[in-house]
Amino acid sequence: MSRDARWQALLELLVERGRLDVEEAAAELAVSAATIRRDFDQLAEQQMLVRTRGGAVVHGVSYELPLRYKTARHASEKQRIAKAVAGLVAPGEAVGLTGGTTTTEVARALAVRSDLASGSPALTIVTNALNIANELAVRPQFKIVLTGGVARPQSYELVGPLADGVLGQITLDVAVLGVVALDVTHGAAAADEAEAAINRLLCERAERVIVAADSSKLGQRAFARICSAESVNTLVTDVAVSGDMVRRFEEAGVQVVAV
Repeated sequence: MSRDARWQALLELLVERGRLDVEEAAAELAVSAATIRRDFDQLAEQQMLVRTRGGAVVHGVSYELPLRYKTARHASEKQRIAKAVAGLVAPGEAVGLTGGTTTTEVARALAVRSDLASGSPALTIVTNALNIANELAVRPQFKIVLTGGVARPQSYELVGPLADGVLGQITLDVAVLGVVALDVTHGAAAADEAEAAINRLLCERAERVIVAADSSKLGQRAFARICSAESVNTLVTDVAVSGDMVRRFEEAGVQVVAV
């Protein structure tokens, strides 16, 4: 197991349990206790966890796993979802992309569509995600509009009143949302209220709203509400979604695409 994979696994275990002992973590990951101690020390230096005698605990009262450690979660599902979402975008449209691992995959799927290889522009992409803008800026056929704002290191997203100002002046054909949770009753939600506010603005400026979310996020609740389920036109998820969940979303007026 590579160091990055180990670190991701350790952080996910910490998020789940709140505390890890060295011996416990070594057994879970099938590595030596010395390796885990070294990993804990290096992650503590990055303020990703708090070192304790014999183990580690999560850093702070509230914990959100940074984007760079989320990329392997449900990776194949996210790639299938992204390809399906990209297929719902028409050439020449103005597309809003929020930050997140699934929307990053959507950006990559759009970038390799052969019918979007040329145009003036082939697409207009509006995003508050620095990593998405960075990946797509090398595509001359795409017009990239990056909002202003203050960067959140956890998600690479720009938030705050500077971003609000840009989004208030534009109109989108479609907004593609990455969410932490989507529930029929409680709607779409994010972990951070500033991110949720920007995502909400993208929804309000769009003709239609697509949520790209793997099935593990459905029926869940999160801290900061983005919009109601009724505001979502299409949900693209994976085939592990239950029939009952699909029915409930469809009754709320949401088209469900399972891939």
